[in-house]
Amino acid sequence: MVELDLIVKNGKIVTVSDTYSADIGVSKGKIVTIAQSLPDNGAEVVDAKGKYVFPGGIDVHVHLQLPFSGTISADDFENGTKAAACGGVTTVIDFAIQTKGSSIMEAIEARRAEADPKVCVDYGLHAAITDWNDKTQAEIKKVIDYGIPTFKMFMIYKNEGWMADDGMLFNALEETSKLGGHIGVHAESVDVLDMLIERYAREKEKWGAYGHTLSRPCYTEEEAVIRAIKWAEATGGQLYIVHMSTGEGADAVHQAKQKGIRVFAETCPQYLLLDDEVFKGENGHLYATCPQIKKPHDSERLWQGLMNGDVQIIATDTCTFTTEQKAAWNGDFTKIPFGMPGVETMVPLMFTEGVGKRGFTVNQLVALVSTNPAKLFGMYPEKGTIAIGSDADLVVFDPEKKVIISAKNLQTNCDWSPFEGWKLVGYPAVTISRGKVVAEDGKFVGEVGHGRFLKRKAFGKL
Repeated sequence: MVELDLIVKNGKIVTVSDTYSADIGVSKGKIVTIAQSLPDNGAEVVDAKGKYVFPGGIDVHVHLQLPFSGTISADDFENGTKAAACGGVTTVIDFAIQTKGSSIMEAIEARRAEADPKVCVDYGLHAAITDWNDKTQAEIKKVIDYGIPTFKMFMIYKNEGWMADDGMLFNALEETSKLGGHIGVHAESVDVLDMLIERYAREKEKWGAYGHTLSRPCYTEEEAVIRAIKWAEATGGQLYIVHMSTGEGADAVHQAKQKGIRVFAETCPQYLLLDDEVFKGENGHLYATCPQIKKPHDSERLWQGLMNGDVQIIATDTCTFTTEQKAAWNGDFTKIPFGMPGVETMVPLMFTEGVGKRGFTVNQLVALVSTNPAKLFGMYPEKGTIAIGSDADLVVFDPEKKVIISAKNLQTNCDWSPFEGWKLVGYPAVTISRGKVVAEDGKFVGEVGHGRFLKRKAFGKL
C-alpha cells in the first residue's frame, strides 16, 4: 500500500465520460488510488462532501507580463498564476514571441527565465513565429523535441513586426504537419483591417471607443479564418483558431471539419457573455481586446458551436491592463492597450452560464476547460483527467456557492473586471496542483515557484 500524502474525500468526481462518488488518494503529486472510502492514515484530508471534484482547469491562452502598447500587462507570472489557482486553473500556456533576426529558442529561453522562478501552477509555452527563414524552419523540430509542439502566428500586427504573411503560414503548416506540431493563428484580415482603422480614426472624437468595433467588422475575421483553413487543407497541416469571436468563423470551421480538414477552435468567455454595446459606455475603452467583442448573434453561434463540437476549447486570452494603463487611449481608440483579465473567472463563469443556464453537463464543462485542452496540446493523460497515474491537479468545486464578481475580491492585479457585479452560482472551494493545496475559497495559499515548465508531446489530437 502506497503511503498517501493527500486524500480528497466524499466528493463527486467528474470526468468527460463519468460522474461518480469516490475518494482520491494522492502520493508525490500523482493520483495513485481511487476508491469508495480511503482511510486517513495521517494524510492531509480535503473534505469534498456535497461538491464536485473536477480535473484542474487548463487555460491554453494567457499573456502574462506581456510588453504591449508601450506598457506591460499587469499580471506577471507570479500573480497571474496565483489568480489562475484561485479560479480553479492549474495549468496555463503563455507565449514566447520570436524577435525578428533572432531564433525561436532565444525567445523561449528568455521567457522561461522570466517565468520559472515565479510560477505558482504548471505552465507551458507556445512559440510565436514572426521571422520565417531557413534557420527558423530548421528550428521547428528542435522546438517540438524541447516540449513545445504548438506555434502561434499572427495574421495582423504588421507594424509591430509580429505579422506572418500567407507564405510564412503555408510553410509553417507544411513543416509542423510532418513533425506533429500545430499552428495557432490570430485570424484577422490585415490590409482591410488597417484601412478601416485608418478610416474611422479620422473621426476618432466622434466614435470614441465604439470606433474599435466599427473598424473591425465580422468579415475581417471570417475571411482570415477561411484563408487559413485553405492553407491547412493544402498543406495537410493542423490548424488552431485562437480566440474566435464570430459566428461566421464558427460556420467556416464547421464546414472545414465536414471536409476532413484538421482545424480546431477556441473561444473565450468575453465573446460568449458580452456584446459590443459595452464600447458605448463611459468605460467602453476598458473592454477593448483583439479581436473585439462582437454581436449577440455571434455569441449565440459560439455557444451552439461549443455544444455541437464546432468549437472545442474555452480559453481566456488573459492580458491584464489596469484602468490607469487603459487610460493611455486618451480618446483615441487606436491607442487602447488590448486585453482583459480572465483566467481567474473562466471556470466559475462557464459553470454558471453554461451548466447553470444553458444546459451543458458538468462533463461537457470538463471537456471544454480541461480535457480537450490537455489532449490537443499534448498534456493528456498527465493533465485533463482524474485517473490513476495522472497529476493530482484537482478542483473541489462548490456548485451551490454564490459569489458576486468584484475586482476588489479577486487575486488579479487588475482594478476592474469585465464581469463586475455578475452573480455566480458555483465557485472553486479548493484548488490542488500536483497534490499541493494552492488556493482555498478564492485565496492563494500555495508557494511561489511551485509550478513547473511542462514539456508537452507532439501529435496532440482530439
